[in-house]
Amino acid sequence: MILVVGPSGAGKDTLMDALKQRLDTRDDVVFARRAITREADADAEDHDTLSRADFDRMTAAGEVALAWEAHGLGYVIPPAYDDFIRTGGTVIANGSRRVLKRAEEKYQTAVTLLITAPVEILAERLAARGRETRDDIERRLKRADLEPDRVANLVRIENTGTVESAVNEMISALGFHTRER
Repeated sequence: MILVVGPSGAGKDTLMDALKQRLDTRDDVVFARRAITREADADAEDHDTLSRADFDRMTAAGEVALAWEAHGLGYVIPPAYDDFIRTGGTVIANGSRRVLKRAEEKYQTAVTLLITAPVEILAERLAARGRETRDDIERRLKRADLEPDRVANLVRIENTGTVESAVNEMISALGFHTRER
């Protein structure tokens, strides 16, 4: 299990999309499709939607690979990904710092891929989105926990160059080799 985390504006989604394209010939690597307690949104991550009641039921029954709550929403990585890991596969998932300790406990080889950038760059990227005021952005970044504490198998990618260079760094750090199916 590889969980990709990082602050808003770090470029997680862009780098995950590019990594997915680079690894698309590998049948031993999959990218998890999360279920989230919000309706689908064309401007957001492509995900499955579940109700709050279903989220509560699934998590209480342990019918999840991983689950967490953030920003008033529930997030689930479905349990089918555990079967893929048990057969020797690698799952890459958009995660949260809130679930890193649980992932370490559950998966012996869990890796945290922290995508980050200097605060000034994060602020510029968030401002370019036009969704928040400069004051909102400053408050968000002051509140943000930009570095996870005591996380085993942490791979830190400073996303300040090109997408290609960051993806190359990710592939190298994770020990992947691209190959044909």
